[in-house]
Amino acid sequence: MRVSILLQITADDGTASRAEEVAAFEKATERAEDVGLSLADGKGLLAAVQRRIVQAQVGEWAGRHRCCASCGARRRSNGSYPVLFQTLYGDVQLASPRLHRCACQGKEGPATVAPLRDLLPGHVAPERLYLEARWASLVPYAAAADLLADVLPVASGANATTLRQHVLRVAERVEGELGKEQSSFIDGCPAEWAELPIPEGRIVVGLDGGYVRDWDDRKANFELIVGRSMPDDRDPRYIGLVHDYDQKPKRRLFELLKGQGLQANQGRALTELVTPEAEHVLDWFHIAMRLTVLEQYARGVAHHDAHEGARLLRTLERIKWLLWHGNGHRARQQADDLRDDAKGLELDYPHLGKFARSAQEFAVYITSNAGSLINYGERFRSGERISSAMAESTVNAVVSKRFAKRQQMQWTRRGAHLLLQTRTRALDGTLRRLFERWYPGLANDNPSSAGQAVAA
Repeated sequence: MRVSILLQITADDGTASRAEEVAAFEKATERAEDVGLSLADGKGLLAAVQRRIVQAQVGEWAGRHRCCASCGARRRSNGSYPVLFQTLYGDVQLASPRLHRCACQGKEGPATVAPLRDLLPGHVAPERLYLEARWASLVPYAAAADLLADVLPVASGANATTLRQHVLRVAERVEGELGKEQSSFIDGCPAEWAELPIPEGRIVVGLDGGYVRDWDDRKANFELIVGRSMPDDRDPRYIGLVHDYDQKPKRRLFELLKGQGLQANQGRALTELVTPEAEHVLDWFHIAMRLTVLEQYARGVAHHDAHEGARLLRTLERIKWLLWHGNGHRARQQADDLRDDAKGLELDYPHLGKFARSAQEFAVYITSNAGSLINYGERFRSGERISSAMAESTVNAVVSKRFAKRQQMQWTRRGAHLLLQTRTRALDGTLRRLFERWYPGLANDNPSSAGQAVAA
């Protein structure tokens, strides 16, 4: 069986071109793998159709822009130069015409212009750029390049370096849209905040850090800060940045929260970075972990002095109860007593010094974060968050699965920071909306377009 596929293009003026064969297949029917088009057949067909359509569209567009936009005079040609346009269905070689500057422009500006630069400024089709950014944000660059090359007729798809350049270009455009950094992002005075309508729901933001290997110093690591914002009435969003590299951390967090309906009366910012009304909550998980370590030391003391060990354990249990029920003042007093007791011990316990240091650090920790202590029991019974489990899982989702763990990669600060901007958007589903805002005609998954194609 021989299958021929013909393509006919009709211009805007109704002129139809001659039907041209774009693909031909000799198909046998002996085994299951012979039935239908193979992956190679489909890729070849898509590439051939794409090449002819792109060339026809570009030729028609260049013809419409041959005349001067100011006076309408036809501009003289100065030859052309080759351009490689990278599309979702293959790379298309094009001839970009050069045109002399029109006489009405005088001597201002360049002597020649290339109109095709306005149509294809980056020489990469938006849909291809979107898929590259999405997949490279989820899996390593080489794996994303191999995936695209497996399923699409992308000649340069196996080139991880090109893919990385395209992804970082997308991230740099995102960075360019970020406004200037400010010391405060709240307008008006506090008296006016009370006049705002009551927010519809709480916005919970969890931030945490993770470490990745440094490309410039192979024996060192640097820190990534990632977080997740979870409003009661909207979809959650991710945020990511490289600590000590990002120059706009406040602006970045503010824009994220603003997009989720943040109001000035909805909270006092992370150490007043964003809004002076956010509520800070010291993570109960971290408190409990510190108390657990101190309890282990107290049990060690009990092996050398049962009476003293039991007294220390009762003190720790009392501190935990006071903190759980929101009595921060009494808890700080008990923590100071524990510190003094640990310093005054005279035993042969080998970890006595570590116990004293841990007790000192815990007392400082509770005192330093006194303003963030809440009634954890009441909040827990109300079904609200009291731990950083959300932030811990965010580090695993954003950092560990792409930057570390099995992929023992080394990163530059710039490369990690830019990839975080596309990865966070790929994870929370906003990367597609970002591309649709940049390219309004982008409709890869538009149901109405699909319906029109079926109807046609």
